[in-house]
Amino acid sequence: MLDFKVGQRHNLPFITCIDDDGNISPGCGEFSGMRRFDARKAVIEALKKRGLYRGSEDNAMVVPICSRSKDIIEPLLKAQWYVKCDEMARRAVAAVESGELKLIPDYHVATWNRWLQSNRDWCISRQLWWGHRIPAYFITVTDGKTPAGDPCDDHYWVSAHSEEIAIQKAAKKFNVDPKFIKLKWDEDVLDTWFSSGMWPFAIMGWPENTSDMQLYFPSNVLETGHDILFFWVARMVFMSQELTGTLPFREVYLHAMIRDAHGRKMSKSLGNVIDPLDVIRGVTLAELNRQLTSGNLDAKELAIAQAGQARDYPKGIPECGTDALRFALLAYTSQGRDINLDVLRVQGYRFFCNKIWQAVRFTLMQLGSDYKAEPFRISGKESIMDKWILSRMAYAVDRCNHAMDVYNFTQFTTTLYEFWLYDLCDIYLEAVKPVISSGTDEARKVAKATLYHCVETGLRLISPVMPFLSEELWQHLPRLATHPPSIIVHAYPETSEYPFANEKIEADVSFAMSVVRTVRSLRSDYELTNKTKTDLYICVNVEEDHHCLTSLIPLIETLASSNKVEVFLDSGTNPKNIPDGCARTTISSRCTAYVALQGIVNVERELTKLAGKKEKNEALVAKLLEQQHRPDYEEKVPLAVRITNTEKMEALLAETRGIEAAMKALRS
Repeated sequence: MLDFKVGQRHNLPFITCIDDDGNISPGCGEFSGMRRFDARKAVIEALKKRGLYRGSEDNAMVVPICSRSKDIIEPLLKAQWYVKCDEMARRAVAAVESGELKLIPDYHVATWNRWLQSNRDWCISRQLWWGHRIPAYFITVTDGKTPAGDPCDDHYWVSAHSEEIAIQKAAKKFNVDPKFIKLKWDEDVLDTWFSSGMWPFAIMGWPENTSDMQLYFPSNVLETGHDILFFWVARMVFMSQELTGTLPFREVYLHAMIRDAHGRKMSKSLGNVIDPLDVIRGVTLAELNRQLTSGNLDAKELAIAQAGQARDYPKGIPECGTDALRFALLAYTSQGRDINLDVLRVQGYRFFCNKIWQAVRFTLMQLGSDYKAEPFRISGKESIMDKWILSRMAYAVDRCNHAMDVYNFTQFTTTLYEFWLYDLCDIYLEAVKPVISSGTDEARKVAKATLYHCVETGLRLISPVMPFLSEELWQHLPRLATHPPSIIVHAYPETSEYPFANEKIEADVSFAMSVVRTVRSLRSDYELTNKTKTDLYICVNVEEDHHCLTSLIPLIETLASSNKVEVFLDSGTNPKNIPDGCARTTISSRCTAYVALQGIVNVERELTKLAGKKEKNEALVAKLLEQQHRPDYEEKVPLAVRITNTEKMEALLAETRGIEAAMKALRS
């Protein structure tokens, strides 16, 4: 391209010395007709014979080689067809600037403007054997008077819908009888992006004003990859505005490109291409290797690719399912322009699917086979935890609707994940078990109604991203007479239908859960299982906190694996209500918890065990410090390894501090 422009600048003639068959073109003297590589040797020999050869030296350059045939590619000058794009590009830029066309995320606007404001004429012809053939015909006039034309002279070309029309246009152009016109249809085909640029309206019956055209064009939103923003999106805007006078769509959502877990572009030669079907169904390493051997990689590339597969997928790819893969890809959209796809994360969402399945299974067991679903209404007899889960559900509905409206799919998936896993499964289901098993009839009735409403709503919330799982589970739920036959045609939950938000109760439960998490952490220091129940004493120094935690004692008892929970209002540093043999842990400046360990923990044995763990941790920390203090540590150790070592040491130090606190509590 640079050589071509230099030649243009100096008005040099453009000579093609190699023909389409790879031979030297006529007019090149003794070399004409030679094969290109033979001619190179012949030129050197001719220079030597004439005493003009001064030697050779290496010249570093990129030699273009065909990936299929391995032939060296020679660029040749060819007459091409172009579309002038200045005005179309100007209109496309103006559409985005005015807000008539919206690009999402909006940081792509800068790319749009940069490309289109420096736009050049668009070469639309391709020398391929597949595609839409260009409707252009080269004219030969056989009247004996008109000189033969040059294919590079556009005067000798005509375009038309058919050869018959082209003959009439050519005859009129040269003012001759149509019988003197001979046409040759150009063998070039249209650029793929030219053909696909007409897609929004061509499939609707354009240029006819069909009913489909009236109903479906223009559309609302286009979703595509950001890598073809210019190649496809801009061309669709060009073509639609030019040929129909309107934009093809109002919004363009541009998704990220998928790379491997290491951020590398997927390539067959690297062996890191992930087939979605392999993630959905699962595949062994042996099968992954076999897929490579059925391709067209040479032996060296095959060895590299198989080594890459063995490194990344030593146990193959686990079966993850369609819904988990879809959910994972949407969750990844926060990464921006690229998605570094880790199959283990997809597998994590498969486990999330299992969690939803188990939650619905539990719900069906608790409801019983004779449960009759009714439209949900607040009875006024809901417990604190019923009100809390209804509030969390209202929050999830609102967040999901907002996320969908603004194409924030990370917020959408995160909201669903937190509602199902943390709010519903980890907290509410555990809190409701004792109510359903041993509560009053009224409490059980309210709890069941609340549980059913949350699960049914949760399935509808997640159905757009997990259609298979949600449909299967929803079909097993008791249904109202007004429900449609399938969740896919059910109305999506709307914020206005869930007026249950209660910030005060959410704050109270959040406080109680901070107590639960801290107590669980303390229990884990002593390696107490959930089956080992302990007494728990909580001291607070604010009346409001006392009232809050007292009202949530059943929740704390259940989630903190406690025999009993007592909450005291006491501002002293050594509360008199706490029995001996308790381990102390601080929740906040206003709250302290005491776990009764006397008779449960063998103090001497636990001290010995904790001392051993502490010694082991200190040895590991010392080893890491020794590595980090080496003079060449910064230069020789990769950054990723250094970061991992630092994180490992911080975790060990934190664990050691916890061990020291546990030992101190035991000694006291």
